[in-house]
Amino acid sequence: MTKSMGAAEFKAKCLAILDEVQATGQSITITKRGKPVATVSAVAEKMPSAPLFGMMKGTIKILGDIESPIDPDWEAKWEAKWDERLRDDGLPR
Repeated sequence: MTKSMGAAEFKAKCLAILDEVQATGQSITITKRGKPVATVSAVAEKMPSAPLFGMMKGTIKILGDIESPIDPDWEAKWEAKWDERLRDDGLPR
């Protein structure tokens, strides 16, 4: 259950009320002329987030040689396929 208090009382005791809200976790509703205008509540503790750098460590496996292609003739095959595609499209070589 939340407590309520007038704006004038809140203004006079603001710092003490903030300490109380933090300690108890209980919300306090501030009223003006009997109508609620604001609620003061404690902030939930933030969980520390995982660092972005290195968060994927250990999730990838490198199989084989990463410096050279699997097929040493891949470039020649790619160019031959590209030439064939150009001939099929009717574009000049």
